[in-house]
Amino acid sequence: MAAPKVLISDKLSAAAVQIFKDRGIDVDFQPDLGKDKDLLLAAIPHYDGLAIRSATKATQKIIEAATNLKVIGRAGIGTDNIDKEAASKAGIIVMNTPFGNMITTAEHAIAMMFAVARQIPEASASTHAGKWEKSKFMGVELTGKTLGVIGAGNIGGIVCDRAKGLSMKVMAYDPFLGEEKAAEMGVKKVELDELLANADFITLHVPFTDQTANILSKENIAKTKKGVRIVNCARGGLVDEEALAEALKSGHVAGAAFDVFAVEPATDSPLFNLPNVVCTPHLGAATTEAQENVALQVAEQMSDYLLTGAVSNALNMPSVTAEEAKIMGPWIKLSGHLGNFAGQVTDEPIKAINILFDGEASDMNLKALTAAVIAGIMKKVNPDTNMVSAPVIAKERGIQVSTTKQDQSGTFDGYVKVTVVTDEMERSIAGTVFSDGKPRFIQIKGINIDAEIGEHMLYTTNKDVPGIIGSLGQTLGAHDVNIANFTLGRSAAKEQAIAMLYVDEPVPADALKALADTGLFQKIKTLKFEV
Repeated sequence: MAAPKVLISDKLSAAAVQIFKDRGIDVDFQPDLGKDKDLLLAAIPHYDGLAIRSATKATQKIIEAATNLKVIGRAGIGTDNIDKEAASKAGIIVMNTPFGNMITTAEHAIAMMFAVARQIPEASASTHAGKWEKSKFMGVELTGKTLGVIGAGNIGGIVCDRAKGLSMKVMAYDPFLGEEKAAEMGVKKVELDELLANADFITLHVPFTDQTANILSKENIAKTKKGVRIVNCARGGLVDEEALAEALKSGHVAGAAFDVFAVEPATDSPLFNLPNVVCTPHLGAATTEAQENVALQVAEQMSDYLLTGAVSNALNMPSVTAEEAKIMGPWIKLSGHLGNFAGQVTDEPIKAINILFDGEASDMNLKALTAAVIAGIMKKVNPDTNMVSAPVIAKERGIQVSTTKQDQSGTFDGYVKVTVVTDEMERSIAGTVFSDGKPRFIQIKGINIDAEIGEHMLYTTNKDVPGIIGSLGQTLGAHDVNIANFTLGRSAAKEQAIAMLYVDEPVPADALKALADTGLFQKIKTLKFEV
């Protein structure tokens, strides 16, 4: 099998390039290619992976041309330069490296806080100009001041820790911060209005979302304590820059320090050239250590996925560690087979998918198993569907997905049961993984079976009457179809019965017609599985 091919279209360290090579990846390092969208468009169909920073724009047009692409890795946190919706629909995993520059960004926020507290940039410019304006630049101490942290996640948490080391009082607003975690961090958990009213300094560390856009709006800036200083090293658009400029001019806000802006590159801003406003050009992650860390991290993550299927820091797919991938591989395959069966035998539009995880299966990464089930079902609609694109397709079609887990309830150590719901009926299928690592179907429509899964299969339903086995065997034999495995099951004598046949080749149309002409079968379906 040919080695996976990765294109690096932005500047990454030589060490990151070497990681790809050492892992057996065919890597093409073209650090300026991402700046030329036409050259990138022509090159991208040849690659399995794309490693980028911020210069490359992975637009919908680029993604649609990337017919072999499986993963996009962003060396850094922000993925605004990637069309994630288009990538998800195309089944392409989008990864970032959220931890490689946490310390660097947190340190920049602290540095900006110092800079605005002591007016360091203006004082430096004045002194360089030959002035000695000692009395002009009166600052404030950080010690004893109250810092309000909006967003106490990875980076915000580091800022909280550093601020406590500076003897600041720290309060945090974060809807996902629990009281126990806040106590462990040594910060006071507050609502936003309390933070605004009491903080001497405010620093933002949240992503840009519909909920956080303009979180410091004109109205919220008006609620802040007079003399507050505001720091934003997170994302542009979190603060109403026009409103902040007015508050700075009026004296309500004493100073601001911004590393990010609503429009970047920021060649103009309401904040520019105002007194006691420190501006830097998105330098939060710009240290030698951080750039090296994220480059190495993205190379490792992409290599792991392309070689082992392990998924780390993906934005559009559940993460699966290398250890999980080894254990879960057969269960992910089983889940895909269950979904594939349900999709192939269901002719009506599916409106709901209900998945039950029992015993051993319930302790696994259920998001990954669920994605595999949905992907199996959606393959009937689009054969190119995978675990990334399937949930998007299901959501677009309005299909409701629910999951339940339970302790071991039967003879198997664990199993997965999938039920699809249409306007006309409900159909269920269950399966498990045997000790040999091979998936098996163990129940269809409530009827117990033990069916080995092959590439080509034939599924039939009928009333339990004599002659079914003979009819199947004789008819397929007459049409030169070899049966590898034959499984029968029934609900009760003379009641509903099913058959699952694993055959060596696809059952031809004339053989299917001959079976239908017997009048013995209610349903006859040829099935195909990726084994």
